[in-house]
Amino acid sequence: MKLANVRRVFARQMLTIADAADNKRLEDAFASVPREAFLGPPPWHILTPWSYGVHADKDPALIYQDVVIAIDEARGVNNGSPSLHARWLHLVAPREGDTVAHIGAGNGYYSAIISELVGAAGRVIAVEYDEKSAARAKDNLADRANVEVVCANGCDWPKSKVDIVYVNFAVPRPAAPWIEKLKVGGRLIFPLGVPRIPGQNLNSVAFLITRREEGYEATAVSTVSFVYAEGLTPQPSANELKALQRSLQKGGWNDVKSLIWHKEADEKKCWYIGPNAALSFDAITR
Repeated sequence: MKLANVRRVFARQMLTIADAADNKRLEDAFASVPREAFLGPPPWHILTPWSYGVHADKDPALIYQDVVIAIDEARGVNNGSPSLHARWLHLVAPREGDTVAHIGAGNGYYSAIISELVGAAGRVIAVEYDEKSAARAKDNLADRANVEVVCANGCDWPKSKVDIVYVNFAVPRPAAPWIEKLKVGGRLIFPLGVPRIPGQNLNSVAFLITRREEGYEATAVSTVSFVYAEGLTPQPSANELKALQRSLQKGGWNDVKSLIWHKEADEKKCWYIGPNAALSFDAITR
C-alpha cells in the first residue's frame, strides 16, 4: 500500500477514536503530514505499558498507529498520542486564518498539522523550550511559511492576541499570557497537573477554556499524562502542588464550568483554587 494511502487510513482511524469522524478538514490535515519526518531517523522507540520498545523495522508505515514515540527519551518527551491530539484539535477547532500559539511544540509534528488547518492566511507560533528540539522543529517546518518557531519559555508566550493557545506540557497553573492574550471567543487547551512520579500513569487533567465577554468558560476534557513543564517562573510552592494533588485525587473536575482569573473565589463553589486562578462549579453569567 502506498504511504499516502496508509496516512489516509491512519487519519480516519485517529478521528474515529477521537469521536471526530465527520471532521474532514482535520482528517485531511492528519493525512497530509508525514509523521516519520518529525521523529528523527529509525530505529524509533515506542512507549509500551512496560517501557520504551525499539521499533527496529525502518518501514514508516508501521508508525501510523495510535502510539507514543520518543523524541527525547532521557527527558521523557514524546511525539504524543495521535488520537488525543485529534480530539483536542477537534475541540479547539482551528479555522482558516486563525492565529495559534502551540506551546511545547517539540519537533513540530502537531504544529505542522495545525498549519494545515489555519491555511496560508493563518499563523502558527510554535514555541519550544529545549534548544535541540526547537532547532529540529525549525528545520522540519522550514517549508511552511505560516509557521514561526520560537525557542523560549512557553509560559511567556504568546506576546500578542491569538485565537487558540494549544499547550503540550503539564503545569500547576495556566500562564498569564495563555489567558490574557486570548481573543474573545478564543480557546485554550492545557493539562493542569503536577510532576509525574515513577509508576504514575496520569498526572493531569486537560481543560478547555473559552474566553467570553463575561468571563472564561471551562470544561474538563479528560485525564492525561504529560511531561511536566521545564523552567517554570516562579516555581510553585510545595503547598500549591499538594493542594492541586488533593483536588486531582478527589475527582469532581467534570463539574467545573468556569475559570475565575485574578479574582476572589468562594472555596465552597470551586474544585480548585490556585494563586491566580480558580476552577469554579458556577457557570459564567451571560
